Amino acid sequence: MRLTHLLILLMVVALSASLALPAYGQDGGATFKAKCAACHGPEGQGKIGPKLAGTALTQDQIVDLLTKGADARKPPHKKPFSLSADEIKAVAAFVKTLK
Repeated sequence: MRLTHLLILLMVVALSASLALPAYGQDGGATFKAKCAACHGPEGQGKIGPKLAGTALTQDQIVDLLTKGADARKPPHKKPFSLSADEIKAVAAFVKTLK
């Protein structure tokens, strides 16, 4: 009986963890703070990198920049980012909310 309860508990924990991980990828704010804020500031106000709050770039342009990179940009934007497509879209959507 105790073994059954332990197995059920482990399954519930594993299922919860597997459902929570994709949600992290969908949270553009968390990804931005983890990957972008060091240079662009936590509110997109700019630091080493340019200000992103109120950017004129469209969400699609931000997605393209993060997906393909741009030779005219400073590192790390010269090459594509190692984020999933969903994470990139979520970050782009978050950037567009910054004012």
